[in-house]
Amino acid sequence: MKNKHIHFIGICGVAMSALAIAFHKKGYKVTGSDKGFYPPVSTYLKNTDIDFYPGWHPEKMTKEGDPDLVVVGNVAGSNNPEWNYVKENDIEYKSYPELIDEYLICDNSIVCAGTYGKTTSSTLLSWILEKSEWDPNYMFGGLAANDFPAAKLGEEKKWSITEGDEYKSARWDMQPKFKHYSPTHLLLTSVIWDHADIYSTEEKYINTFLDLVESIPEDGLAILSSKADKVLSEKTNKEYITYGNGKKCNYKYTNFKQNESGIKFNIEYNNNSYEIENQMLGEYMAENITGCFAMAHQIGLKPQKIISAIKSFQGIKRRLERRLKGKVDVYDDIAHSPEKAKSVLSTLNKIYDKKITAVFEPNTGNRKKKSIPSYKNAFKGANEVIIPRLSKIKKKKNDPDPPFYGEKLKEVIAKTHDNVKHIDDDFELVDHLISTSKQGGAIVFLGSHGFRKMIEMTVNGLD
Repeated sequence: MKNKHIHFIGICGVAMSALAIAFHKKGYKVTGSDKGFYPPVSTYLKNTDIDFYPGWHPEKMTKEGDPDLVVVGNVAGSNNPEWNYVKENDIEYKSYPELIDEYLICDNSIVCAGTYGKTTSSTLLSWILEKSEWDPNYMFGGLAANDFPAAKLGEEKKWSITEGDEYKSARWDMQPKFKHYSPTHLLLTSVIWDHADIYSTEEKYINTFLDLVESIPEDGLAILSSKADKVLSEKTNKEYITYGNGKKCNYKYTNFKQNESGIKFNIEYNNNSYEIENQMLGEYMAENITGCFAMAHQIGLKPQKIISAIKSFQGIKRRLERRLKGKVDVYDDIAHSPEKAKSVLSTLNKIYDKKITAVFEPNTGNRKKKSIPSYKNAFKGANEVIIPRLSKIKKKKNDPDPPFYGEKLKEVIAKTHDNVKHIDDDFELVDHLISTSKQGGAIVFLGSHGFRKMIEMTVNGLD
């Protein structure tokens, strides 16, 4: 397949763009299309020779002949002209999990999965193995703050590390993405019901991860956080290693300390204690780091190599990424669920003793009636919560649980929070942030969307 033409429909997604660049670096001809292109992904693509364009144009996709393979992202709906051309002309196509399965997964396949923490864990673990010169294949769904691409096809082909998303693989494949990655080694960070649009009950969601744990071969390795262990331990007889801060954890973090510069703590294992430092924020990051330490240690890396790599790791963009440090600090985080927002706000509360304002946009699954109970007290760490104009969601015929919008979300959060606003106009929202936040504290944007330049406008207005 090398030197052949691969076209990516939906190339501006973080994972898709990373894979496109990885194949480009290996000598494949790569092209791509998307409905729009926005920084930082568009910046990364522009720094390559990849030919990409906005919109869906079969004539551009085929200007040098039909592609040998088309990678179809979830952005491609049934009326997408390029996707229809592919099917009508019998061009080979794959979802990106299928592409990863065929070209990236190695005999030793480490999958980092969980409701939250999987992106940071897969990125850090890739960084540790890369800095230890193991030359892994890897893919993670974020943008590392280090100069570190989000996907790589290595030469050794002995170890692969992938972020194991539980969301559907493609429009034609409702399996979770991690089903395609044949894990021999599993790092499971958490199991808390999410994606109610895919998993209609908590039991279905939990069973998906239970199946994942039980799929690990007898000569493989499963490492579970104490939180995942609590959910799954009575449901499986599979043997696994645990990590966290619980008394019975095999790898336990202790002596956690935090300030604006980062975190320090110890990892205890078999009567040994290892001192850890990193510039990321949040006790949940200490938990993620401990899980990565456990996996790297178990597969044979020396502790000092692991510790050194952890110290040099700068984190992930949009994971409590500080966009402005000043009298008022501005943060950006991909926390698109109540549980994730709660965790981020808890961290900021331990650093700031002044006002914390949260601007929140949930993902699709957390705009469903079934998600409402998860909002209880989720925003108690914020002094003020603002709901912006929420993105439109395509209506489904006879949908028994249609998504709700700004005013309804405000009502839901206001049941357990006394200062919630819905501001539908972006400029009005930014003006409100600037005019009410100059006394110090922090503003944090929480959600998977880009907030339509509101972050940049807020930073410029406060700087």
